[in-house]
Amino acid sequence: MLLTIAAFVVALGLLIAVHEYGHYRVAVACGVKVLRFSVGFGKPLLRWQPRGSSTEFVIGAFPLGGYVRMLDEREAPVDAAERHLAFNNKPLRARAAIVAAGPIANLLLAVVLYAAVNWIGVQEPRAVLASPAAGSAAYDAGLRGGELVVGAAIGGEESEPVRSFEDLRWALTRGALDGQDVRLQVESGPGAPRRELVVELHDFDAREADAQMFRKIGVLGPWTRPVIGEVVAGGAAQRSGLREGDTVLQVGATPVVDGQQLRELIRGSVQDGKAATQAWRIDRAGRAVDLQVTPDVVRQDGAPPAGRIGAYVGAQPEMVTVRHGPLEGLWNGVTRTWEVSALTLRMMGRMVVGEASLKNLSGPLTIADYAGRSASLGFTQYLVFLALISVSLGVLNLLPLPVLDGGHLMYYLWEGVTGRGVSDAWMERLQRGGVALLLVMMSIALFNDVTRLFG
Repeated sequence: MLLTIAAFVVALGLLIAVHEYGHYRVAVACGVKVLRFSVGFGKPLLRWQPRGSSTEFVIGAFPLGGYVRMLDEREAPVDAAERHLAFNNKPLRARAAIVAAGPIANLLLAVVLYAAVNWIGVQEPRAVLASPAAGSAAYDAGLRGGELVVGAAIGGEESEPVRSFEDLRWALTRGALDGQDVRLQVESGPGAPRRELVVELHDFDAREADAQMFRKIGVLGPWTRPVIGEVVAGGAAQRSGLREGDTVLQVGATPVVDGQQLRELIRGSVQDGKAATQAWRIDRAGRAVDLQVTPDVVRQDGAPPAGRIGAYVGAQPEMVTVRHGPLEGLWNGVTRTWEVSALTLRMMGRMVVGEASLKNLSGPLTIADYAGRSASLGFTQYLVFLALISVSLGVLNLLPLPVLDGGHLMYYLWEGVTGRGVSDAWMERLQRGGVALLLVMMSIALFNDVTRLFG
């Protein structure tokens, strides 16, 4: 719990500070007097003013936002000697640059974070495929499990190397959400010839980018040995006599070749709300043992009932260290930031027209949960989380909603085209509409958080 809170506060503080610093830095460069730079709202917990600076720096009690207060005749009277320092008296291009600088700072931070992960290196599962479920897109493409994926191409793009299972998941995610087939270059074993298979996703219905999407694709995880891990006291595994370290050879008449296949056999044991007893043959320290296993029935998040045995199923996957050189790592950071930004915009667009579920909206509770999880996995995983949230914050603030930076840029576009600013009356109407829409989005996101975490 403490790790989750600390990781969440650090993430919010960093991302908000970078966003507001973008506004601040460009405002100063454009000759605008900045009165206050605040990270957080409410009662100031800490404040200071550097010698020779006109700006007061503040850390507020509530860290869910921040602001940069500039000299502006629309907010308070300005001394005649300082009118040239007021934001409202600056040229249109300067005002637009100041407003756009916040979201751009978040996108640049994401580039740096992704590049840092590339330079440091991260341990990721090797892209060896588990057995796909029959009828899935991967199964129909000819994949049967155990293949090593060495390259992937989306639609008509050039094939890119696949260094890890995460690279493969990213390619399949983009293909599914873009409605494009993904070509995979695979090797079936050492010395085996490389072949190309096509996972057909052009007619794929990807309304929710979650585990169910990957279940339909047929790629849920990397290949693992079908070994029983830690056994939960009182669970079906313990009641059946299973022990940690047992290797599963057969379930019923089905030979078991990997952990994913075993998990699917356990899940599918439930018929008409009841779990059928399965005959398992296991290898225990070189000796074949036959057991009768009756999985428990579990119901979660409105999904169909599924079987569980109360044990970790599958050994740890084979890991590889993914690391890039200085220039390659930086360029990879740029391209990943661009791809995630484009994917975020497409998902938002699909939610607006009803082609994607509003369940994909996440709020502060989910972000806090993911912050804690990523921090517990290690420093590089936390950096990836920060990069993803930084991209989301940058893209969200560029949306043309009146209360966001993108809304102000929309006003400036109108001013640039017509030669006059938006009237005060229209500004007030648009602001009210933007606040209402933002409150609706926040309510949906918070409802999704509660359902996801406590439902």
